Amino acid sequence: MLQPIRHQALYWTIVMVVFILILWLLGDVILPFLVGGAIAYFLDPIADRLEKYMSRPVATILIAVVVTLFFVVVSLAVFPLLFDQLRQLVQTAPQIVDRLGTFLSTNFPDLMKDGSPVDKALAGLGQTIQDRGGELAKTVLSSAMGVVNFVVFIVVVPVVAFYMLLDWDKIVAKVDGMLPRDYAPTIEHLGRDIDRVLSGFVRGQVTVCLILGTFYAVSLMAAGLNFGLIAGAIAGTLTFIPYVGAIIGGALSIGLALFQFWGDWVHIGIVVAIFALGQFLEGNIVTPKLVGDSVGLHPLWLLFALSVFGTLFGFVGMLVAVPVAAMLGVLARFAIQQYMRGPLYQGASGRDDMPAKDFAE
Repeated sequence: MLQPIRHQALYWTIVMVVFILILWLLGDVILPFLVGGAIAYFLDPIADRLEKYMSRPVATILIAVVVTLFFVVVSLAVFPLLFDQLRQLVQTAPQIVDRLGTFLSTNFPDLMKDGSPVDKALAGLGQTIQDRGGELAKTVLSSAMGVVNFVVFIVVVPVVAFYMLLDWDKIVAKVDGMLPRDYAPTIEHLGRDIDRVLSGFVRGQVTVCLILGTFYAVSLMAAGLNFGLIAGAIAGTLTFIPYVGAIIGGALSIGLALFQFWGDWVHIGIVVAIFALGQFLEGNIVTPKLVGDSVGLHPLWLLFALSVFGTLFGFVGMLVAVPVAAMLGVLARFAIQQYMRGPLYQGASGRDDMPAKDFAE
């Protein structure tokens, strides 16, 4: 027999409170498990396809070997160059700001009068970036990786990801078997919708970010831009927010191109063309193929979730923000559908058995 709505609301409220308390109290502890679970979720479709040709353990080991080799290659070939360019960019910041000030003084003298807002903003900006840049980079890294011991993190995450990927189907079946039988069909339907959203957004959008980030970085470096890897990484990372990655990465790259190639409009035009081509590929080929139009996760809702969970729970909150946003979005649409079908919305006019005279009364 179905439980009363009041009891249902009480049960699910308790579940939500317990979830929030776990994030609040055990955020640092569960971080490796969240990251490992996210990696397993991301790789599960690959393992499912490989199962057609080999056993699940063999498929999991093969994926683990390939991912480990990829991580090692990226760590040895890309990360050192990325950090080196970041260091050089921080050191070059005063020169970039000085040249910007000279350009504004020459072409817009009214903006650069002594004591003007622009003059005050530029004064010491480059030196501040140089002084604080290294500290900022360390802060970003410490906020992301320093919540737990780094050694423990890099050891636990691969182990968690491996075993969760190995037993993913069993875990899903176990959870499904624990659902309340009266509500299992509805919960499974909502779970499939949430999985569809996460599959379309997380798996699809992460792949889009990797493709576009690689395209921008390689193209900008091939064009001779000194900090092309940094600009491409920023543009690719922010691509999950429509237009933001292209705007910020494009503005950074074009600004750096103006600083490096001032007067060489061919090279500057090449940088502009790279981002124009990247936007064309993203909007017409990459995103439609990998993400599609049925994800249903609005960028504003995503930004709101990232801001709220990041503020409340730190880096752990940012990791769970997208799944929680997807879940809440699916639940909200389900609730709206139920409301639209219910008597509160339809009223007397929605009842087929309502006598005609009752509408006039």
